[in-house]
Amino acid sequence: MSISDRNPRLIPQTSPNRRVRSFLLLLPAAAAVFFLLSTRTSSAAAAAEGAMVTSSDRYFVGLPRLRRSVLAVRSDPLRERANLIRKQAGDHAALAAAYASYARRLKLENSKQVRLFAELSRNFSALLASARPLLDPAVPLDDSSLRRFEHEVKDRIRATRQLITDAKDAFDNQLKIQKLKDTIFAVNEQLSKAKKQGAFSSLIAAKSIPKSLHCLAMRLMEERIAHPDRYADPPSPPPELDDPRLYHYAIFSDNVLAASVVVNSAVHNAKEPWKHVFHVVTDRMNLGAMQVMFRLKDYNGAHIEVKAFEDYKFLNSSYVPVLRQLESANLQRFYFENKLENATKDTTNMKFRNPKYLSMLNHLRFYLPEMYPKLHRILFLDDDVVVQRDLTGLWKIDMDGKVNGAVETCFGSFHRYAQYMNFSHPLIKARFNPKACGWAYGMNFFDLDAWRREKCTEQYHYWQNLNENRTLWKLGTLPPGLITFYSTTKPLDKSWHVLGLGYNPSISMEEIKNAAVVHFNGNMKPWLDIAMNQFRHLWTKYVDYDMEFIHQCNFAS
Repeated sequence: MSISDRNPRLIPQTSPNRRVRSFLLLLPAAAAVFFLLSTRTSSAAAAAEGAMVTSSDRYFVGLPRLRRSVLAVRSDPLRERANLIRKQAGDHAALAAAYASYARRLKLENSKQVRLFAELSRNFSALLASARPLLDPAVPLDDSSLRRFEHEVKDRIRATRQLITDAKDAFDNQLKIQKLKDTIFAVNEQLSKAKKQGAFSSLIAAKSIPKSLHCLAMRLMEERIAHPDRYADPPSPPPELDDPRLYHYAIFSDNVLAASVVVNSAVHNAKEPWKHVFHVVTDRMNLGAMQVMFRLKDYNGAHIEVKAFEDYKFLNSSYVPVLRQLESANLQRFYFENKLENATKDTTNMKFRNPKYLSMLNHLRFYLPEMYPKLHRILFLDDDVVVQRDLTGLWKIDMDGKVNGAVETCFGSFHRYAQYMNFSHPLIKARFNPKACGWAYGMNFFDLDAWRREKCTEQYHYWQNLNENRTLWKLGTLPPGLITFYSTTKPLDKSWHVLGLGYNPSISMEEIKNAAVVHFNGNMKPWLDIAMNQFRHLWTKYVDYDMEFIHQCNFAS
């Protein structure tokens, strides 16, 4: 039995009108709940709009305002798309303006880029201004207008990005730095390669014998063979050749024309030529040509001796280290296999690879006391010098017991002993000062008595034997000269000897004019086509262009 059956009074009795009033009171609460559900799940509400109608929909027929509010919360996809396009256009407009401003600050040489960026920025601004009605929320959007706007914006964005890509090298500092580093590296590689090739080419040019010079030697030799009696040596040498009271010069050369210029210039500028004696030493192959050259002309009473170094019997491989080392296959390969790939491995000292440094004519300077035992003093001259004034003043210099009188070549940190010798070797490091000043070969005044007293030739032999493998110094005669005459060299005034006319074009003509001797040291010798024209006339003025054989060989004056 139910409760109502037991006690019917407990169940309230309600009329139909009362039930309707209760339902109407609950209606606002139901609407509120429905509104909240609609805002949280807009997709569900949108789907419900087109779904089947429930039985409660008939109660919203009189509420149009509420229905509009619910639909208003839905997003407009056209409007969102328009706002996104506007934002992209604004961002790229600002980017173009920033690049234009940065380009102006950089003061780029390419002003075209500045104009393009500024024009793009203005185009973006004009486009946004023209599309302002389209972007107004109060104006309804249509798909065709939006598509046209989007197409114009994308075209401008594409142009902006392309311009930024093209201008990246100018604006990206890191990229510019890396590109500059790559360029510098590439240029340095090219420069290094060009220097090596240039040094090798210069070496080949310096070693070459011009056709005219070869012609002269052949013509003179032909004359010597045709008239042997005319150029034969006298049965006994003149006493002046050993007279210590006269002014003696030593010239060692295989270049006929160059040796004649040295003698011509010295005699021309000597106040008393008959007191000057020139000892010209060559090799056996050029002896006949030298004899003819110096017999065809009168040198104002000056005395000239021409000999071959082979005539000095003590100069043999058992006594001379250089001649003994020349028999080494390794040394011959180093000197005579001057291929580009081998020669350029040591570009700095490539000049010392010239085979002339193995020539005995280049090392005779270390045997002067034995070659001229009766002399007390002698002036050594290279065959690439020109004498410009009387040199007898050198014999009046007090040598202070020194052996070698020479002009020092160091200035600042240049031409110090450290540049010529290997100071990582313990013997060199222990015996010599790396900061000691170097001096020049080419015009050296030697006190032969002091030389014999100091035993300089023995010193030269000692160090030359130690350097057979080239571990103490590179090649040439200056390093062993610096070692042999270390602490026994007297500095001469720089006006006695000016160097560099064979490689340095910046020597002032005033300095050259005041020099007693000018030296064409370097590869650009005055008898070669590569000689420097501004200095060449200093040498050619002492060439005997009137001589028949020189005229026949077409020497250019």
